[in-house]
Amino acid sequence: MMTRLTLLFPPALAAAALMNGCASPEPHYYTLAASPAKAAAAVTGRASRTGGPLWIEVTPVRVPERLNRAQLVVRDGTGSVVELLDTSRWASSLPDELRDALSQHLQSSLDAVDVYQHGLSAAQPAFRVTTEVVSLDADVGKRAAATITWTVRRLPDGKVLSGRTEMEVPAPGQVDGVVNAYREILAATATNIAASVQSLER
Repeated sequence: MMTRLTLLFPPALAAAALMNGCASPEPHYYTLAASPAKAAAAVTGRASRTGGPLWIEVTPVRVPERLNRAQLVVRDGTGSVVELLDTSRWASSLPDELRDALSQHLQSSLDAVDVYQHGLSAAQPAFRVTTEVVSLDADVGKRAAATITWTVRRLPDGKVLSGRTEMEVPAPGQVDGVVNAYREILAATATNIAASVQSLER
């Protein structure tokens, strides 16, 4: 004679086991801004301006609505379909990530202070920087590309210089490679913007 053993689990324990078996992977969060150590090193290594820092205002970056989401948006490899990477997310909104990264580069290269970032409402900026992302996409493990337009306005007379940065760079590896490629593109964009600021200073 065979004896059948039946194991009875309390409902709560059974539910917990089911949830653990179906748990989603924890998301990874990425930022486009430099690490605090790198940002500090850039500030320490820059040359000081005569007469104190330059006041600038880097306004929030405009992005296409399809990119304005928590997840990274990439191509699927065919070029015609985009994917939302649910486990790869921006640490803050994409417009803020872009703005903060550009601000860091400009403050470092121009020995400037961004009144927008520091909340210095009483300080009058000498230059206002506005930027718009026309396109920003990547094929994971292959390449990343962007087209970014920007305008530098001198205050208070309103003289303007505008430009456009278009770049495509390799993005080897996985998502880390895409984020690093985006950082490289933003650094080049900031260099172009800084050149316009310096031109308007003359």
